[in-house]
Amino acid sequence: MNELDFDVIRPYNDSETQAAIKRIIADNTFHQMMDYLFTPEKKELVLSNINKVKNVTEFQSAFSVPSIEAILEKTSMGMSYSGFENIVDGEAYLYIANHRDIVLDSSIIGIAHYRSKIKSPQATWGSNLMVSPLIVDLGKSNKMITVFREGSPKELLLNSRRLSTYMRKSITELNNSVWIAQRKGRAKTGFDKTDVSILKMLILSGENDIKSKLIDLNITPATISYEWEPCDAMKVNETYLSKDKTYVKGDDEDFMSILGGLTGEKGRIHLTMGKPINDDILKIDNSHINNKQFIELVAELTDKQIYSNYKLWPSNFLAYDLLNNSTEFSSKYDNNTREVFESRYKNTTKLAQHDNKEIRELFLLLYANPVINKLKQTILVTNGNNI
Repeated sequence: MNELDFDVIRPYNDSETQAAIKRIIADNTFHQMMDYLFTPEKKELVLSNINKVKNVTEFQSAFSVPSIEAILEKTSMGMSYSGFENIVDGEAYLYIANHRDIVLDSSIIGIAHYRSKIKSPQATWGSNLMVSPLIVDLGKSNKMITVFREGSPKELLLNSRRLSTYMRKSITELNNSVWIAQRKGRAKTGFDKTDVSILKMLILSGENDIKSKLIDLNITPATISYEWEPCDAMKVNETYLSKDKTYVKGDDEDFMSILGGLTGEKGRIHLTMGKPINDDILKIDNSHINNKQFIELVAELTDKQIYSNYKLWPSNFLAYDLLNNSTEFSSKYDNNTREVFESRYKNTTKLAQHDNKEIRELFLLLYANPVINKLKQTILVTNGNNI
């Protein structure tokens, strides 16, 4: 397969989106989804707007934006965002972000761009998530770039090089921003850490030295913070089962994770756009270190911003105190937080069919790790009021 055959990974273009809309509207599952999201009157209006769509941007405005806003209205206490003073409309960025939810993470960054009147980024998604023709059409009509994760070593290298080349072309030539998760798959323990393999993939393309290759991409960290993880029970269960053996996903598990992320209660949500790290990359003296060490330093720069930009919620502070048997942050949560927390833990034990010290610790860490990681980047003052 030709390395530069981007057709297998790229999003739909405008004409392909118009063709996809006909298939989408003819799908019964799509109408069931619409019935969940909208009142009959709102559904009729959205369908009318979809039928007028002529390009990808109009499709996002007609369908994607109202759909995600409806999901947030039904399953959250609102979304906020900050840091867009760091983003210049008309410039392209590679957003490297922590990853908590399969669909919502990239959708929320898209909504925030839309509300800020900045062109929305393309986003990556794993081929394992393309679970039906409808999902494929909806994703590829929403600027999704396909990441293939299966195959022989030779095929994986080819796929990585093609992905790297496509993303570089999108950013440096076509002026399209791209969102990519900092690691393969969601963080299931609340511990966000940039996988150096992501950065290694990025430098598979380009003709300059390694430092210039990364600077050309305008890497910008982004941080998403959910008050309540919509898939917390599933994440803890998977982590628990993975302790003693290789975890094998069920046939419909990816779909159930997508559904759980969309329909699960999330509380409040905050997105923080960080600052491009080009200046920090330039300051690295890589004359006496190898490429592996250099990439590790760039990963640390990314993590530093992600940790510093967490929006910590009462659930995070409560989990930290419970984990450490402390009252350090007791002023930051109340009995209501405790009640919701324990209810979600009870649901987790039901799914795992166990209630033991290990399950409890995994659940606590899922919510406490953002506090732990932010503390690493913060100079503490008395009682932690600065975080």
